[in-house]
Amino acid sequence: MAKSGATFKTCISEFERLSSNIRAQSYKPIYLLMGEEGYFIDALAEQIAESVLGEVERSFCQTIIYGKDTSGGDIVDLARQLPMMGERQVIIVREAQQMPGFDVLASYAAQPSKSTILVLCYKKEKGVDKRLSVYKHIASVGEILESVRPRDYEMKDWLRGFIERRGMSMERKGVDMIVDHVGTDISKISNELDKLLVALPKGTRTITPDHIEEHIGISKEFNVYELNRAIMSRDAGRALTIADHMARNPKANPLVVIIISLFHQFKQVFILNYYKWLTRQKGQPMPSDVELCRTLGLPSPFFVGEVKSAAALYPNKVTFKILGIIREYDARSKGMETGGVENGELLREMILKILTAN
Repeated sequence: MAKSGATFKTCISEFERLSSNIRAQSYKPIYLLMGEEGYFIDALAEQIAESVLGEVERSFCQTIIYGKDTSGGDIVDLARQLPMMGERQVIIVREAQQMPGFDVLASYAAQPSKSTILVLCYKKEKGVDKRLSVYKHIASVGEILESVRPRDYEMKDWLRGFIERRGMSMERKGVDMIVDHVGTDISKISNELDKLLVALPKGTRTITPDHIEEHIGISKEFNVYELNRAIMSRDAGRALTIADHMARNPKANPLVVIIISLFHQFKQVFILNYYKWLTRQKGQPMPSDVELCRTLGLPSPFFVGEVKSAAALYPNKVTFKILGIIREYDARSKGMETGGVENGELLREMILKILTAN
C-alpha cells in the first residue's frame, strides 16, 4: 500500500513490489492505481490484464470500461456477478476519476467478491481523498499505488534502471541526450526505448549516442546536452552553432525543454557558489562532494566536478542575471511580449544574452 506523501522513489519501490507479486500470481481483490504519472498506472493495469486470465477466458471474464461511460453503482453490480467461466473475472476501470459515484465503491470494498479482481485507474494529481471510507476500505483489503511524476534530477537514475532491467546499459551521454530531449515524460521515453531496443542489432549490450541518433532521431552533436556543455564551459562558438541548428528545427527542439534544462543547470551553479561564499565569508566548511551531490540532485558525486568548473566561470553576480534572462525567455516562449518573434529566434537571443552576461 502506498504511504502518505509518496515520492517518486517510493512510487518506484511500490510499483516493483506490485509487479513482482502479479508475476507470482499473488493477487488482491482491488487495486487503486492513482496519481499524476500515468505510466505506472497503465503498466500495472496492463500486467494484470495479461496475467490473471488466459487468452480464451479474457473474452468472457475480462471487462475494460471507462469512467465516463459507467458509474460507481454499475461497477458494484458488475463486480458482484459471478464469472461466466473459470474462477475469476477481471474488471479494469480506466479514467476512473471521471466516474460519477466513485464513493459508492466503499460498500463493495468493505466486502469485495472473492471471484473478482477490480482495477481502478484514477489519473488525477491528488488521487482519491485518503480521508474517505472508500480509500480506507481499499487500503485494508487491496493495494494502492500512488503514482508520482519524477523531478528532472530523478529521471536519469530511473532511465539507467529501466535499461539495466532489460539486461543492457547506456552510455552517459546517451542518457543525457534522451532526458534532456524528452524531459520527464516517462511514457514517451518508454515508448521510444521500446522501439529502440527492437531496432538494435542482435547481441547489442550497450546503447550508444549513435544508436539514439539513428533510431530515435536525436542528434548526437546538436542537442540540449551538448548545448548545456558548451554554455557551461563558455564555448560561445560551439553554443551558438548548436543554437542555430536547433533554431532551424524548433519542433524537434522545443524551447520550453531547453529553458527548463538551462534553468536547472544554472540553479546548481548558484547553489554551489553560495556554499563557496559561506566558506569564505562565514568560515563554514565546504560540503563534501557526496553532500553536494545530494543537495544538487546529481546522480553521482562524479558530476560535482562539472558543476564546480562551471561555477568558476559563472560567479553568482553573473548567474543571478542569467537566471533572470532564462525567466524572461520562459515568459516570452509562452507568448508574453514576443512581438511576433518565433521560438527559434528567441533561442538565439537567449543564448547570446547568457554568454555575454557579466
